[in-house]
Amino acid sequence: MGSFSIWHWVIVLVVVVLVFGTKKLSNVGKDLGEGIKGFKKGLKDGDEAPPSQLENERREAGEKPREGASQDSQNKDS
Repeated sequence: MGSFSIWHWVIVLVVVVLVFGTKKLSNVGKDLGEGIKGFKKGLKDGDEAPPSQLENERREAGEKPREGASQDSQNKDS
């Protein structure tokens, strides 16, 4: 009783098509596909910051360099 047979899904599909129409359903599917593509592109574009750029941004923000890097430069100066 918990699972639906193929006939239940066919009846649901027919009712949905009758209520909304095929044109409206195709527009909804197209819009959903474009939204997913845009979301994936946004995720992909946001992760492409090179490490050198991140380090430059930290310097501009006034953050201290890593402790390991500052110790190395102090040892070289001594």
